[in-house]
Amino acid sequence: MKNIIITGTSRGIGYELALQFANAGHQVLAISRKTPQVLIENGNITCLAIDLANEEDMVEVEKFLSQTWKKVDVIIHNAGSLVNKPFAQTTQADFENVYKVNVFGVANLTRVCLPYLQKGSHVVSISSMGGIQGSMKFAGLAAYSSSKGAVITLSELLAEEYKEQGIAFNVLALGAVNTEMLQEAFPSYQAPLSAKEMANYIFNFALTGNKYHNGKVLQVSSSTP
Repeated sequence: MKNIIITGTSRGIGYELALQFANAGHQVLAISRKTPQVLIENGNITCLAIDLANEEDMVEVEKFLSQTWKKVDVIIHNAGSLVNKPFAQTTQADFENVYKVNVFGVANLTRVCLPYLQKGSHVVSISSMGGIQGSMKFAGLAAYSSSKGAVITLSELLAEEYKEQGIAFNVLALGAVNTEMLQEAFPSYQAPLSAKEMANYIFNFALTGNKYHNGKVLQVSSSTP
């Protein structure tokens, strides 16, 4: 049984992951602004309704870890914010809002969890093929894709900084997944994988991927995007 932190659990991949880990007997801390009743009712899941864009909300995570868990085995940084606008219409506020969740939220949550991460712990950041150099990009995602590129570099740096402690940091750069967020941004686009199918892959990687990888970016895409 492991202690698993997952962000962005109100829907999509994060929601499926929380249920999968809980049903497998692991303890889950599900972090999202909204908390689905199904997760609340699961005995292996603790829900924290916090906003990752607000650094002050991290106090609630610290309180829970210090009083309850004492250690963290896996973090899955899954929460994401996406703005689909032509670059000329994308404001600094748009960039800031996306980066607060996609980059600063990852950094702040990781920092809070560091005292509770031990040798063998695995931190998995969910990035995007849009953040991979040389990959096909979706027009209109300047803020989103550049933030996902930043997360990749951040994870590579953390892997180097904490390798002596035996804490692994890896990134999964996902291709298109048929989630609510994708449908909201691109209503006519049909992704090849469902949220549940991608969650199955991430579930296994989070538990075992650190045996084989550290500081790596794995591209998880059956299509070019």
